[in-house]
Amino acid sequence: ASSDDKSQKPPFNALSLLDRFLVVWIILAMAIGIVLGNFVPSTGPALQRGKFAEVSVPIAVGLLVMMYPILCKVRYETLYLLLRDRGLWIQILFSFVLNWIIAPLFMVGLAWAFLPDRQDLREGLIFVGIARCIAMVLIWTDLAGGDGDYCAVLVAFNSILQIVLFAPFAVFYIKIVSHSSSAVSVSYSGVATSVAVFLGIPLGAAVMTRLSLRGLLGERRYQQYFLRYIGPFSLIGLIYTIIVLFASQGRHVVDQITSVLRVCAPLVVYFLVIFSATALACWKFGFGYRVSCTQSFTAASNNFELAIAVVVAVYGAGSGQALACTVGPLIEVPVLVALVYVLKWVQKKWNWK
Repeated sequence: ASSDDKSQKPPFNALSLLDRFLVVWIILAMAIGIVLGNFVPSTGPALQRGKFAEVSVPIAVGLLVMMYPILCKVRYETLYLLLRDRGLWIQILFSFVLNWIIAPLFMVGLAWAFLPDRQDLREGLIFVGIARCIAMVLIWTDLAGGDGDYCAVLVAFNSILQIVLFAPFAVFYIKIVSHSSSAVSVSYSGVATSVAVFLGIPLGAAVMTRLSLRGLLGERRYQQYFLRYIGPFSLIGLIYTIIVLFASQGRHVVDQITSVLRVCAPLVVYFLVIFSATALACWKFGFGYRVSCTQSFTAASNNFELAIAVVVAVYGAGSGQALACTVGPLIEVPVLVALVYVLKWVQKKWNWK
């Protein structure tokens, strides 16, 4: 699809093999990861041996590869026009309420409702709830035909707020709201480093790539010859990240299957309710499909790499908190992939322009 009409996707037969059977590849990636993690015992420790910004190097590589091609699509040269739009600031305010007030509170409520007797799992879910997404939301928005430019602005906005609010929110929800006896200490520098690495590096590379190559090739050739060939790397990065994530944590998850199942329920409810409520609210407020799509996936997605890194540093890799954070993306990925298809069906059913 062209940049001016991203919501119009090509017919099924015109899609690449990777796009056409994305759900199949993701299911296979999860299965391969679980098999490797459980039947090749050295896989998990090997994948977690190296650290980059407190995240295992293989996962860090996957996230960076996944984000770069999508960020190359953002029209940075025209963002200043977008920032003049009053509607954008309304969307930013709407996003702030969803991401920093409603979503964390809802996750805290679900954690207490489903896990009143498990403080460790409850705290892990709270960390997932306050870690707002700056990575995979770009993937979901792109797959569903959302507004990439709006998404880039919201990701940047939430990244800044994440640096400022993540640490005090963690202390507030765990120590004050939940009356936890755990010693919670989250450094601003650690959160800032994570944001700088997983948003700053691919964003900086994408800005330089777009401004230089677009000036050299022109917009049409830039899209036809460059974006066309690097585009598949986003989904390849996603599939690779899923394999690595499941392989590195698969044995841990299977060994504690009862705890995993208890964490799954509130997570499924969280993703479905937040996403559906946001999409419905956007529809009622008269927002267009592309903007509504971006808002819905931004509200329902979480920064699992940051949440996992923080709880491992605070509680340890073998803690219940770390297990709950690990289960987060294992549920988020299949649920939000399904919601991509649901939202596209709703768009067609409601004739959502």
